[in-house]
Amino acid sequence: MRIDIISAVPSLMESPFSHSIMQRAQDKGLLEIVLHDLRDYGLGKHKQIDDYQFGGGAGMVMMIEPIATIIEQLKAERNYDEIIYMTPDGKRLEQKQCNYLSLKQNLIILCGHYKGVDQRVRDLYITQEISIGDFVLSGGELAAAVLVDSIGRLLPGVLNDESSALFDSFQDDLLAPPVYTRPADYQGHKIPAILLSGHKKKIDDWRDEQAYLRTQKLRPDLLDES
Repeated sequence: MRIDIISAVPSLMESPFSHSIMQRAQDKGLLEIVLHDLRDYGLGKHKQIDDYQFGGGAGMVMMIEPIATIIEQLKAERNYDEIIYMTPDGKRLEQKQCNYLSLKQNLIILCGHYKGVDQRVRDLYITQEISIGDFVLSGGELAAAVLVDSIGRLLPGVLNDESSALFDSFQDDLLAPPVYTRPADYQGHKIPAILLSGHKKKIDDWRDEQAYLRTQKLRPDLLDES
């Protein structure tokens, strides 16, 4: 999979993609992440990428011309399955959407900044608008890093145990059950005996029950939606 990310501040995303699972995915050749500095496509000697709003109002707006130039250049090089705009007024990111995007080959992610982008960018180029929550960040870079991580870890071969992602929270509209590791007894706090039984069917049933109970307690809204 290849993901091209367009940003006014691409250096903000260098660290999230240079460690742990995302780094291993790239080292294995399973994921290619290409950061593009929008200022390289800015206008005039000052490489301008933003301007004042028509009609007045606080906050600068990302201009259409630099964004259109880089998107058209990328589209001329390969076909893209989706062009995604990270924005707080987009559709809230959920696991099912991550699963869907992980099946694609080429994605473009545009990071919002300032007051947002010229609406014509959204009208002409964007195929999906995604938010990571009902709050506002200084820019879409951190949100883009979250999206890439949530997609990249699902690619076959990225995780050491490929079945691991199938049992994450939200994969079946439930939270994940409690997990334990050694020691089995920590200062009198013992793990559930069923986990030491070696009986796979009973352990699976216990985990299913705990996932439901945990969801019921912490996120009952997920049960209402399913």
